[in-house]
Formats: sequence, structure tokens, C-alpha cells
Amino acid sequence: MSRLCVVCGGSKGIGRAVSRLLAEKGFRVTVLSRNQDAARATVTSLKGGRYRAYLKGLCSPGIAQRLQEVQKTFENIQNTCGNISYLVNAAGINKDSLLLRARPEDMVSVLHTNLLGSMLTSRAALRSMLRARGGAIVNIGSVVGLKGNSGQCVYSASKAGLEGFTRSLAKEVASRNVRVNLLAPGFIRTDMTAGLSEEEGARSIPLGRLGEPEEVAQAVLFLLLSPYVTGQVLAVDGGLQLAM
Repeated sequence: MSRLCVVCGGSKGIGRAVSRLLAEKGFRVTVLSRNQDAARATVTSLKGGRYRAYLKGLCSPGIAQRLQEVQKTFENIQNTCGNISYLVNAAGINKDSLLLRARPEDMVSVLHTNLLGSMLTSRAALRSMLRARGGAIVNIGSVVGLKGNSGQCVYSASKAGLEGFTRSLAKEVASRNVRVNLLAPGFIRTDMTAGLSEEEGARSIPLGRLGEPEEVAQAVLFLLLSPYVTGQVLAVDGGLQLAM
């Protein structure tokens, strides 16, 4: 039986591209999303994988409630699909603003989704992954988390936190043959960059264009399948961080 991969935030953008690529490669894919219609549409579009499942969850605002919801979701995956081998944490939001203008509720929402969410899903998935052989987690960060950017203090903090979390978790689970890596995209053509013109973005990118979600997905696949890579940060940004 092919290995099972859970893609959090797998219904759109980078997560959807990852889900599609993994299915094409023959993996069993479980898509997690807060948007039922988007998740169902993504699952319907998957090709190649012998088994795909849709599960809705990860939407409770309170930490205790969200922890319970995440644990229940992954228990359901374990019971219905078997052991999890791979986890991709691709769920993310941005509510950009200068720090002095940022609303506290927006700050909490970004930190909960981008950082706490990945911590909770990783914690829940590991209970299953430790039963499998050679598991891997890929967290989706951002070059903004590595370099910072004006008007993105909260978003940058959430993604920078993912780097510390990734490296620390990689140390914790290496002895159990579970690898944890961080992928840091630059300007990728998704909903998050919808307000950025191609010309404007290209000026700041050495390769001269925005990236495609499918290009990020290829890098995710590399990190999932590379047996001797852990605790690393891979930038997929067209050289953007060189210019930041």
C-alpha cells in the first residue's frame, strides 16, 4: 500500500499543488481545510492516488478547543486511512499592516493559523508517524520569515517561529527516523500575491518572474523523499532573498 500524506491547507494555492503532485506520484492523500467546498473540489481533481479522503477541521478559535479538534481529526485519519507517513503544513494567512495599525485580533489569528496550527497538527500527526518508517514533515514558511519585511511584522514573526519550531522538532524526532524541514517560498502566484502585479514583483526577483505553486510543490516532494535531509530551510524564491 502506498504511503499516506496529510496536506493541511491542501485545498488551494501551494497546498493544492502539493496535493495534486503527491496524488500523481501515487501517494494516498488526505486534504485538510476549513473550506468544505474547496476541499471537495480539490479531492475531485486529484489523479493517480488510489485513495483520497476529505476531512474538515482546524477551525476552532480557542487553544484548548482547537487542540481537541486537531487530535480528533488525526485520530479519524488514523482509524480510517492508517498510519501517516508524511505531513505538509501549508495552511497560512496574512493580514498585512504596520505594527502600530495591526488589530490585536488579526495578530492572534495570524499566529494561531501560521504557527500554532502547524505545531498542533505536527504534534497530532507524530502519534501516527512514529508507527511508520521514515516519516517526514514539511512546514511551509516564507522568505519574509527569514529576512523580514516592512508592513509584515506579524506575518514575519509567525513564519520565523516556524523555523525555530522546525529545527527543534527535527532534533527531537531524528532518533525515530522522522525528518522535519522548512520550505520558504518567495512571491508565488497565489491568492496571497493577488494584489502584486507581475511587473512589480519581477523587478525585485533575480529570476525576473513570480513562482508557480507547482514549482513549490516539486521542492516539497524533494524534502519529503530525501532520506538524509532534516532540520533544513530551503528557499524557493527565484533568488528574492538575495535582493532583500
